[in-house]
Amino acid sequence: MKTLALLALTAAACAGDWTNISDATAATVKPGYAGPTAGVVTDRACGDVFMVVSDQGLWRSGDHGATFARCDGGAIGGRCETGWALQADPAGKRLACFMIYGSSAMTTDGGATWTKFKVTHLDFGAVDWADTGKRLLALRHESGGMLTTSEDAGATWHDLEKGFSACGVLDHSTFVATKEKEPGIFRTTDSGTTWARVSEEKPFAGVPVVLEGVAYWPAGKSLLVSRDKGATWSALATVDCTHGPLFGKDATQFVVVGKGGINETLDAGKTWQLAAPLPAGFTVNRVGPNYAWDAKANIFYASTMMKPTFAKTR
Repeated sequence: MKTLALLALTAAACAGDWTNISDATAATVKPGYAGPTAGVVTDRACGDVFMVVSDQGLWRSGDHGATFARCDGGAIGGRCETGWALQADPAGKRLACFMIYGSSAMTTDGGATWTKFKVTHLDFGAVDWADTGKRLLALRHESGGMLTTSEDAGATWHDLEKGFSACGVLDHSTFVATKEKEPGIFRTTDSGTTWARVSEEKPFAGVPVVLEGVAYWPAGKSLLVSRDKGATWSALATVDCTHGPLFGKDATQFVVVGKGGINETLDAGKTWQLAAPLPAGFTVNRVGPNYAWDAKANIFYASTMMKPTFAKTR
């Protein structure tokens, strides 16, 4: 009987020890109607966590969320309505923020300085971090699936065409995308002038993650991977995943987020274990949740519209 009671207490603790880390910051300003916060991401290199306070910019913490200070110099506004609006360079320091109902911008020095984009009202986007670091591809909010791109870090933009639902950048001229009414993965090697279907697979995530030349794309019940700049795709693993991957020390250690929680692999996707449950009331819908991971400190973060930002230490 004592053993059963102990197990029950342990399970309850595991499911309930997400800690609210945003109330003190939100109380100092007046967040927008989307709730206290809407967006969270970490710098993989140093562990800094960046949090969006609705309509009150981007805030940075260097002490794992204990304290925050606004860091964007007024360059960031609005909120993140999807889990792919904050795009961090896996190598660290660089971050692009694709915002709706407010200004968008990017930093190349960990948040010390910012370059504001000449467009805004973007659902999410991607950056060619491993190539020029200046090619941006984004989906305009409530625009009929319009893709728009910049090759000069957001100074100028060119609309491509409507009908898209997800996008990724493999290099300065090579993009991948999904369409709203046509199944499969589409690819262009001429900066969006022409597109060809390269796979029948159906990714779920709005943006694939690229690390060391390999693209990873959550597809709901599997994690898709491409090692040839999006020309071909295959399932790396059968796993519950809609968001991620979020990488640790190298490409063998990463987590993905799915309906059942946050799943971790230590062997490049061969085996998996549950690392953490989702916070109470959180989902894995395309609209809403943001998830982040500081692998060095082993802290998970979660944020979504109408709720505070939470952290969970393992």
